[in-house]
Amino acid sequence: MAEQGINKRKTEHIRLCLTDQVEGVNKTTGLEGISFIHNALPEINFSDINIATTFLNKKINAPFLVSSMTGGSELATEINQNLALAAEERGWAIALGSTRALLEGDKHQDSFLIRKQAPNVPLITNLGAVQLNYGYGAEEAQRIVDMTEADALYLHLNTLQEVIQDEGDLNFDNLLPKIEEVCKALTVPVGVKEVGFGIDGTVAKKLHDVGIAFVDVAGAGGTSWSQVEKLRSKDPLRKAAAEAFNSWGIPTKDCIVSVRSELANVPLVASGGMKTGLDAAKAVTIGADIIGFARSLLQAATESVEAVLQVMEQIEFELKITMFGVGAKNLSELKNTNRVSIMGKSLLDN
Repeated sequence: MAEQGINKRKTEHIRLCLTDQVEGVNKTTGLEGISFIHNALPEINFSDINIATTFLNKKINAPFLVSSMTGGSELATEINQNLALAAEERGWAIALGSTRALLEGDKHQDSFLIRKQAPNVPLITNLGAVQLNYGYGAEEAQRIVDMTEADALYLHLNTLQEVIQDEGDLNFDNLLPKIEEVCKALTVPVGVKEVGFGIDGTVAKKLHDVGIAFVDVAGAGGTSWSQVEKLRSKDPLRKAAAEAFNSWGIPTKDCIVSVRSELANVPLVASGGMKTGLDAAKAVTIGADIIGFARSLLQAATESVEAVLQVMEQIEFELKITMFGVGAKNLSELKNTNRVSIMGKSLLDN
């Protein structure tokens, strides 16, 4: 019965994200406050621009991640397999949605078992951190890693989503030592991510101190999972409360800056409202290493692999255009460019 409930919920999540207004209200990523200063003489050949990098000890062709979206339903199977095939072809990393359903039943396992479609790129499996208070531990986390043949595990934090969700798990007490146990026991790196409300530097440092190897800020400005759960909820109390919190969260830009100020060298994934390669370039200049895209790819993933590839190619092209526009021939030069203005303050003046 629990398995059937998860499957139904996952399908509802997908359909709502495709058809309804699920972004936060009056909340942006903050990246609109960053602009680039055009370099009329870049002194580089566009064809020589290189956006390759490494992530989880694997080379990828672009600094991009197909962010955690879904799994555990028939619709999710088609979506994840299209995403995996496209990620392999373009050389993007890919992350699964919550794999709890994989442990609770054998229905729609193909929605999670995508290693065959993406044999060479970094693959991150995913479990809600709160499940460590509901009978899950390092053993179950390792089973998920083994079943999915993943290179790493995300523990996701989603307090606001859970409290608005009718079936939500609300005991987030004393999770830090349990997260530490998982980090120590697993055979792969453990990362942490939010689901669209953001992680700040203080929280990120606490997590890194107990063994978290990389951080995905998943900031505000994109899909709001309290809005998604509001649309699903049958509870008038929760629906009304969701309206009060429809602008909740830390903008993605602020998350990146805050986490990078506390953790100078930890791999940092920027997700949350990312739509274009220009957004990605802005995130790189303020400290991000990898950029995660989710809803930007979702509609295409319901159509075909070719549709996903087209969106991916567009994002890569936009990143390269930005780099050409400032005269950066690789990601290191983009990260260190001074041809950027943040909140009206030009780094060229420094």
